[in-house]
Amino acid sequence: MANTNFKHVSYLWDESKAKEMANDEVALFIYRSNLLGADLRLTNYGGGNTSVKITDTDPVTGESTNVMWIKGSGGDIGTLTKSGCAALYLDKLRNLEKVYRGIEFEDEMVALFQHCIFDLASKAPSIDTPLHGFLPFKHIDHLHPDAAIAIAAAKDGKKITEELFNGEIGWVGWQRPGFDLGLQLRTCLEEAAAKGIALKGIMLGSHGLFTWGETSFESYINTLEVIEKCAEYLESNYKNVFGGQKIESLPENKRKLQAAKMAPVLRGFCSSYQPMIGHFTDDERVLEFVNSNDLDRLAPLGTSCPDHFLRTKISPLVLELSPDQDLSNVNAIKEQITPAFEAYRKMYSEYYESCKHDNSPAMRDPNPVVILYPGVGMFTFAKNKTTARLASEYYINAINVMKGSEAVSEYTALPRQEAFDIEYWLLEEAKLQRMPKPKALSGKVAFVTGSAGGIGKAIAKKFVEEGAVVVLNDINAERLASAKDEFLKLYGRDSVATTILNVTDEKNAETAMDDTCLAFGGIDILVNNAGISISKSIADHSLEEWDRLYDILVKGQFIVSKAGIEVLRKQNIGGDIVNIVSKNAVVAGPNNPGYGSAKAAQAHLTRLMAAELGPDKIRVNTVNPDAVIADSNIWAGGWAEGRAKAYGITVEELPAHYAKRTLLNETILPEDIANACFILVGGLLSKSTGNAINVDGGVAMGFYR
Repeated sequence: MANTNFKHVSYLWDESKAKEMANDEVALFIYRSNLLGADLRLTNYGGGNTSVKITDTDPVTGESTNVMWIKGSGGDIGTLTKSGCAALYLDKLRNLEKVYRGIEFEDEMVALFQHCIFDLASKAPSIDTPLHGFLPFKHIDHLHPDAAIAIAAAKDGKKITEELFNGEIGWVGWQRPGFDLGLQLRTCLEEAAAKGIALKGIMLGSHGLFTWGETSFESYINTLEVIEKCAEYLESNYKNVFGGQKIESLPENKRKLQAAKMAPVLRGFCSSYQPMIGHFTDDERVLEFVNSNDLDRLAPLGTSCPDHFLRTKISPLVLELSPDQDLSNVNAIKEQITPAFEAYRKMYSEYYESCKHDNSPAMRDPNPVVILYPGVGMFTFAKNKTTARLASEYYINAINVMKGSEAVSEYTALPRQEAFDIEYWLLEEAKLQRMPKPKALSGKVAFVTGSAGGIGKAIAKKFVEEGAVVVLNDINAERLASAKDEFLKLYGRDSVATTILNVTDEKNAETAMDDTCLAFGGIDILVNNAGISISKSIADHSLEEWDRLYDILVKGQFIVSKAGIEVLRKQNIGGDIVNIVSKNAVVAGPNNPGYGSAKAAQAHLTRLMAAELGPDKIRVNTVNPDAVIADSNIWAGGWAEGRAKAYGITVEELPAHYAKRTLLNETILPEDIANACFILVGGLLSKSTGNAINVDGGVAMGFYR
């Protein structure tokens, strides 16, 4: 019986599920892959590769042939399905050795993999394909476990591996993945066999681990056992971690507040080439590293594993600020950290110039991806939230590797030239060029008030569909939770964050902006949409109702805008404010003195803000809806009855009444308002401010003069 009790890895194999796949080796390989990918201690998202070799019937000859199924390029083993795999004729793949012209011609082999495809529905084979193909084992796992890479990246990694596993784990020194590395793995296995040693796996220097088995379960158990042994060895050597603690962290609540205030400043610096989305973590592993005596020595070295490096760049930027630094004077803080960013960009440019080849792609954004703030935590910035979050996860992997390597030996990073050749690999560049063109709002953060329903939710959905991330907010916690669940199901966890907001509460608005900065690094688009409506004659209107209208509509727009402008100015990259006003701002309709005059105040406040914020490149515009009925809190709150009374009709007759009175004879939907908002913020009207778009089906009385 195999050992199934582990401390440092998760045993997830379910024999009853496996039995259902007993006659399908490909299904078992995918099942094993998913289990391995579910434990981030075994491999990072998108990292590593798994495979199985089977006998199948050649559809052309009808004869039996050897086929290898392997995770396709760009996939993730934790979420792998059959459609994400590549299936290749094994003999054809191995026969490519006959035409292999040497390591300087590595990249041309990738195109030849296509000539080995068995299943025409295959994904593109990954660069790891020959690494699996030249090993004889039926099931193979290639993972990037922190515990193994810590040994692989240690100065004495080869010696440690040999002694720890009594020679049963081979060693192949660092080399970029490709055809030649596959041949080296085969040679390592053959040399061990010549000495009478049956290897259980191979460690790749600074890279990862190969393990295998004759069944899917054997491979799974072998993988867990090898990684567990590495982790046990490291744990037994953890003593003076990272040279001991140098500084104390701020308490958690103060850390997060400090991070929220600092994030938009950093985002502004990191968005000097293109808009970036932020991610923050104060994970205890991060704090242990950033608060340590060895931070200044280890951080500049960068990472070792190629997967880590591709996500986190050559090295992080370390902020030389005290944890409790006073951040109230934004200009002073910017002046203080500007030299650090300039030095980083200069370092990156010199790295590029000293390592580039004649055919290297042009230099990419020289800003840091990872920013470490001792005593506070780690910020990561990337083109979208998913990439920023993954960069954070990968750098935590790198921290784990450094911790382990330093515990048992000395950490060694990839040489700069090797790192460059990975980062600017022509095959990686080709992959980047194949990616879809960014959507109009990619890299943008939107904050839409009253977005748990109605117009606000429609605007938020439109923005996400056009590439933005959004912060949903509402005064009703239950309604907000329901909206969040809906967005998570539709768009995934990296598209949305939430915060409770009472727009009339200045402190609450500041907290909501802090939550936004913690979630995404800052803000680009602010939509003031939250509102109420009261339809009464001036004689019937109470003072309390009047105050409530002006508090929510006018003061609320002022309070939230003021809080948002503070963040926008910290970033110094411009932005948009869109105020959802109303046709009633210009039309003198019946029974409407409170609502109509408050809307008129909102409209003029928009113009005043546009005039004031132009030098900051912050555009401020208005959308004027009318008679938006669907999913409306306003409609459900007594407004319908009031308007029906004003027009001498029933509530049921209102939708038709509103449509018929328009020039286009159209019913107005929340989606129509969302489209108008998108037009204003999507880039095509980037030189327009102080304007208004009417979305009312055409109401002549509402035309601007």
